[in-house]
Amino acid sequence: MSQNVYEEYVKMKTPVHNLPANMAKAFVTGGIICSLGQLILNTCEKYGLSEDVCGSVTSIALILLSVLLTGWNIYPRIAKWGGAGALVPIMGFANSVAAPAIEYKKEGQVMGIGCKIFTIAGPVILYGVFTSWVLGALYWLGKGIGI
Repeated sequence: MSQNVYEEYVKMKTPVHNLPANMAKAFVTGGIICSLGQLILNTCEKYGLSEDVCGSVTSIALILLSVLLTGWNIYPRIAKWGGAGALVPIMGFANSVAAPAIEYKKEGQVMGIGCKIFTIAGPVILYGVFTSWVLGALYWLGKGIGI
């Protein structure tokens, strides 16, 4: 196969994406998720709960909703349409933990769910904690030398 034929083949098989449309879908999807979170937060405040409790209730409600939608196979369709708008907020992180648990439950509680639940979210948790530790150490050192 010549180089030109191969390049034409790759061009034919490579999906074409409309960047402005994908950005608009991500914006709308993320906006709806954030608006839902704000609605939950405002409802909690309306009932006189403290700011900390409202934030906790909002996070828990969004995580629960994400796990339920993942279990019902609705969230993957939302994520496919909305792209990063559905994957970046807290609901996307909950989806990344719930999806492997659902997928591997047939392999058992320990070898399936226990071993595979953090296949996607594990690196995020690991590097998030590590980065927080490094930044905390740098902050502590900076405070110690007067910066």
